[in-house]
Amino acid sequence: MQYVESQQIPVGGQMAVAMVLMESPAIIVAVVLANVLRRQHAAGAQGVRVTASGSLVVTDEGHGTSIKAILHESLTNGTHLLLLASLAIGFISGDAGKAMMKPFSADLFKGMLAFFLLDMGLSVAKSLPDIKGKAPVLVLYAAVSPFVHAALALLLALGLGLPLGDTALLMVLSASASYIVVPAVLRYAIPEANPAVYLALPIGVTFPINLLVGIPLYTSIAALFF
Repeated sequence: MQYVESQQIPVGGQMAVAMVLMESPAIIVAVVLANVLRRQHAAGAQGVRVTASGSLVVTDEGHGTSIKAILHESLTNGTHLLLLASLAIGFISGDAGKAMMKPFSADLFKGMLAFFLLDMGLSVAKSLPDIKGKAPVLVLYAAVSPFVHAALALLLALGLGLPLGDTALLMVLSASASYIVVPAVLRYAIPEANPAVYLALPIGVTFPINLLVGIPLYTSIAALFF
């Protein structure tokens, strides 16, 4: 938003809503895939135990987390709930609420952003060494996927007839990763997942690529179609 506005490109508020609504589907897809893998693993690792009465019982440790539990966790997670509630407050309060919150949401924004980025940097510093030994394709995906996803978002935006500002922001969102909500929920939903993959790679690789190269590149490419 800061970059697009600095280029004097008008934007609407729809992409802020899109950002919040993109979180839960991403979480659900990840959990569904994890449950499929758990069942496949369990199918080849079923055990047999003997009960007190001497009968044999086949045990299956491959149960996954239910979608209902994941929906509850993702929608009531503190960070996601904060995002949803802020949308509701903004919708209800309108322009009067925007003016009232301006000292907090506009004037203090860059300072809070600086602290947030420093905190993310500390999290990455703890997890980054764990990337060693991981499949190179994971690092490659973290570096290349932003550009592929941005291209898909551009096609979608052009098909929907979105204006330039919203097209650029949709490309940025699609090229990005969930840096806040998903890592928090995955710790609950997929505890066996490695933080080095879902935390260090998005924040340590994807985020700086988008910040330093992606945002101006996506905006410039979108401008070619307008």
